[in-house]
Amino acid sequence: MSFKADAAKIKRWREERHWSQEHIADLAGIGLRTIQRIENGEPASQESLKALAAAYNVDVIALSLDQEAEATRMVERQNKKIRAGIRLSFWIHLSGYVIGVFVFLGISIGIGGDTFVMKWPLIWWTVGLVSHAATVVIVHVATRYTEQFKTVG
Repeated sequence: MSFKADAAKIKRWREERHWSQEHIADLAGIGLRTIQRIENGEPASQESLKALAAAYNVDVIALSLDQEAEATRMVERQNKKIRAGIRLSFWIHLSGYVIGVFVFLGISIGIGGDTFVMKWPLIWWTVGLVSHAATVVIVHVATRYTEQFKTVG
């Protein structure tokens, strides 16, 4: 069975005990460079993890990452980036829309007359903006749902 070492936990435990890397390396009977690599998040052999577990007087599984929790955190981070990106695209669209409204008003005033000549382009642009807003809401709800489903299931 393969375990991925939880580098942050291993380092935190060492520092809580006020142990140096050299000290834990001596206790575990492994090399200093191995400890440095493990604490930097590089892969560790099962033998190294077993030796560290013995030095900390814990089971090997206590030194490893919970794969399910790690997957859940990864999905949450990815969904957060997706939501932020789509919100940013909406704000860019909205700012372009506001500028466009002023341009359309300027065109209509410049042409003169009693009617707003840029009515149809503005209507269709508004439809696009509302559709974009609906997409933002749908993506937000869908990603939140997947996060809830992942934590419940």
